[in-house]
Amino acid sequence: MVLLFLLFIWEMVVKIADIPGWLLPAPTAILKEMISGFDRFSEHLLSTIVLSVGGFIIGCSVGLLVAILLHLLPKVQEAVYPLLILSQNVPVIVLAPLLVIWFGFGILPKIIVITLVCFFPVTIAALGGFRNTPPEMKHYLLMAGASKTQMFTKLEWPNSLPSLFSGLKISATYSVMGAVISEWLGAKKGIGVYMTLASSSFHTDRVFVAIFIIMILSLMFFGLISLCEKWLVKWRREA
Repeated sequence: MVLLFLLFIWEMVVKIADIPGWLLPAPTAILKEMISGFDRFSEHLLSTIVLSVGGFIIGCSVGLLVAILLHLLPKVQEAVYPLLILSQNVPVIVLAPLLVIWFGFGILPKIIVITLVCFFPVTIAALGGFRNTPPEMKHYLLMAGASKTQMFTKLEWPNSLPSLFSGLKISATYSVMGAVISEWLGAKKGIGVYMTLASSSFHTDRVFVAIFIIMILSLMFFGLISLCEKWLVKWRREA
């Protein structure tokens, strides 16, 4: 209801103030363009979805692998953890041109961009989940004679799942943003390319169509991860 109210206010302001469409289109104009231009937009949408999903899977896999290695090797974690923090202080939009110089205009620099924005939330969330394992449960398993591998697979890994899914949700929304940014590097199609062409020709309504589609995709990915969490972490909800 709040969202509908804001859209209504937006529509009224545009109509009353007589704002030109190239400056700020009304929501109804954006919806009309979304429906009428869907055939033109669909190929760009499919390209971004494929790129987002592929980059998300690779980025989250790298993030999870890094988290497991750092958890199992505490000395390495002390040395590498500050570097992880520093890696997030480099703006991706600044790093993107360098990736083009180093790796060309193919799909590799695009995957690297999405990986960079996706791996960090997963790594930090997983490490937090590993550290938050109840100490009394650790003592119990140690008294039962559990090995380090059993401690990880039977206790630390299941305990980290709620935190891990929090990181996956953040990365799911970041993956779409990363895909759009990577498409600005010189892709032939994608939502990022569509936005660039629309803004350069002053089709502001198409720019807003792309923005709304990006928001919808992010919400869909977020919802999909939430469904997986309910299925895999059912034991926590029942408890």
